[in-house]
Amino acid sequence: MNRETLQILDSIARDRNIDRELLIHDLEQAMVSAARKHFNSLDTEEFGCQIDRLSGAITLWREDEDTGEKHPIDLKSLGRIPAQTAKQVMIQKFREDERNALLEEFGKRQGELVTGTCARYEGGALIVQIDRIEGFMPRSEQIPGEQFQPGDRVRCLILDVRDSISQVKIVLSRAHPDFIRKLFEAEVPEVAERVIEIKAMSREPGFRTKLAVSSVDSKVDPVGACVGVRGSRIRNIVDELGGEKIDIVRWNESSQVLIANALKPAEVEEVSLCLELGRGTIIVREDQLSLAIGRRGQNVRLAARLTGWDIDILTPAEFDKGLAAIEETLRPLPGFTDEMFDRMGALGLISVFDIEEVGVPMLTGEIGMSEELAERVVEACAAKGKILAEEQRIAAEADAARKAEEAQAADALLGGGSIRDTAVETDAGAESAADSILGGDGN
Repeated sequence: MNRETLQILDSIARDRNIDRELLIHDLEQAMVSAARKHFNSLDTEEFGCQIDRLSGAITLWREDEDTGEKHPIDLKSLGRIPAQTAKQVMIQKFREDERNALLEEFGKRQGELVTGTCARYEGGALIVQIDRIEGFMPRSEQIPGEQFQPGDRVRCLILDVRDSISQVKIVLSRAHPDFIRKLFEAEVPEVAERVIEIKAMSREPGFRTKLAVSSVDSKVDPVGACVGVRGSRIRNIVDELGGEKIDIVRWNESSQVLIANALKPAEVEEVSLCLELGRGTIIVREDQLSLAIGRRGQNVRLAARLTGWDIDILTPAEFDKGLAAIEETLRPLPGFTDEMFDRMGALGLISVFDIEEVGVPMLTGEIGMSEELAERVVEACAAKGKILAEEQRIAAEADAARKAEEAQAADALLGGGSIRDTAVETDAGAESAADSILGGDGN
């Protein structure tokens, strides 16, 4: 071994981010394995090897067990098989060192935003080349409908680093909510500097994301800073996500204000919270109902995840109907007062189903009813609930029957049109055949 070999070890150490001293130690162990193979020895302690860190000279010896004297071993006398053993041991240890180095390096980078190059797809998983290792992005961590071509730039999040038997597996993600968080940290300096804090987030990858942000500096507008001048900052993030919509709302410690903010762009008239049920009842106008619910319930679903409350959206008419049913059911009961009715509304109990669900303990503890009155209230609400449920079932069946009749009528109209179209096509075909015959006779 000479200086050239040391230079090769230095190059391997730099390229693979492995400690040079560790590689030299592995090489010494490989030479000891070769000597043991040559002498058919099972005791590794009787052999030793020392590599000079400056000249690269290798000193290999065998120690006498009785006298402790070291006998030098000529490397040329080892032969081909021990040399092959040394090579295999050295390659194996180098791979182990590289795996440990990768595990340590990428373990520290877990949760970091990285940019790689698309290599290929394997069984639905996207393989991305990151530095000197390939990471994989399972289908569940990809944005639905997003496709990359080999060589495309891929920006993603290091979600997990796993140590397998043969290699280090890097799990990547573009669907995880933290991917959005890291994009904001990269595009909005105030977020990276923790002047603006992302308090909560909910996401449906590829469709829509809601963020609640707050600022520790009263002079900094958190929503405006995240959007940027003329939307420049948010536009870069939306482009990176392939057009995914992002709603940025202002965080508030009050759950009522936060829920109203989370349902934007819909305008909320009133928010009523029921702590016992963990539910917020939202009152919106008729013209704001579809906007508050969103396409396929997406807006209210994301708002519920963002705030941590179950959200029930009602129009003023539906809200008044629920209160009227409570009043109609409970007014005749002896001992039931207007104050109790007002307390129920303040606690978010807006239907007979809610009162039946919370039960006697809440009515006695929060409303101030006697246990006997509370039991009568629950029984009355349960009976009224059965009547309302039956009415809802009948109405739903009638609505379904009406829709079925309308569909049948539409099918009948379409069927008549198809018959007339067929007759016209038949007449046109006969006329064409006649023209063809006449043309043949004329010729």
